[in-house]
Amino acid sequence: MRPVPRAALVPILLAGLLAACAGVGGPKAGAPAHHAEGGFRNPNPGYVPAPAWVRTKFFLSRIWGTTFHPRTAALPRVENDGAALRENPAKDTVTWIGHSTLLVQLDGVNLLTDPHWSERASPLPFMGPKRVTPPGFSFEHLPPIHLVLISHDHYDHLDVATVLRLAEVHRPLFLVPLGLKAWFAGLGITSVEELDWWESRSVRGLTLTCLPAQHFSSRTFWDRNRRLWSGWAVAGRAKRFFFAGDTGYYDVFKEIGSRLGPFDLAAVPIGAYVPAVIMQPAHTTPEEALQLFEDVGGRRFLGIHWGTFDLAEEPIEEPPKRVEAEARRRGIDPDRLFLLKHGETRRW
Repeated sequence: MRPVPRAALVPILLAGLLAACAGVGGPKAGAPAHHAEGGFRNPNPGYVPAPAWVRTKFFLSRIWGTTFHPRTAALPRVENDGAALRENPAKDTVTWIGHSTLLVQLDGVNLLTDPHWSERASPLPFMGPKRVTPPGFSFEHLPPIHLVLISHDHYDHLDVATVLRLAEVHRPLFLVPLGLKAWFAGLGITSVEELDWWESRSVRGLTLTCLPAQHFSSRTFWDRNRRLWSGWAVAGRAKRFFFAGDTGYYDVFKEIGSRLGPFDLAAVPIGAYVPAVIMQPAHTTPEEALQLFEDVGGRRFLGIHWGTFDLAEEPIEEPPKRVEAEARRRGIDPDRLFLLKHGETRRW
């Protein structure tokens, strides 16, 4: 790869400075609390993002660091050729492909969460967060994919190349939060259902519900919070799956547990929490992830959003260690923890 001239970064860095100050308006009269003038907002009064200059400084340092001084990690992987999953008509399984990408099999339906098979979580092929661990499962080895759940529009969760390939090869139904249907239409993808928080759809015998999360959205420098962010609940004949998406912690998860729980499997983000002043309003620490898990009534905990892209400043290998320590403190049976290797499959 040819080195990127520093001068070429100046427009990007200046745009980042402006973007940190951009946003939508205040609450929208007569609308749900998370709706804002021109977009969406976090209704939790405790949600206080870092000042714009702090976010800008971090944004620029991460671009520079991940492009010119990338970290590495030697995390174990499972060689999974997918044969058992392609031949599986009925067993309920989950496979961690990496980051927030899961292959979930429930009641004979194959669904993916936040699918991402590209090398970088970035709009640019030559800069931004690069994989530290390859996908644990080859795209070519996927069984037929029926459904895809998208939590929000950030580049580590919504990858253009991957969704285009899925649409071409598998033609699944994409379920997305408000504001993203038009984005998919711009790619020529029309098999898309768009939901607001607490709205549900029934598809292939499953009930899928779009859920609140505490985060933000942006795809460009000018569209911060124009599209909604969410988690998802999936209810089958006898089992329930919870996907937190990307979120900070607040008390809405108790309401989710009360209304839709308990959940047989809860996938919760455990990475990207340092520095706290930047990350914690919109990401859970490992300790908060377990509190969230208990709030929603989870029976098995699946740690996601770690060990794949270098997005924050904690040691890449640290999140599952902190989960295990916090689980011991809380008296949670370690057999309830799914801290998977990339490519690993478990029954649930």
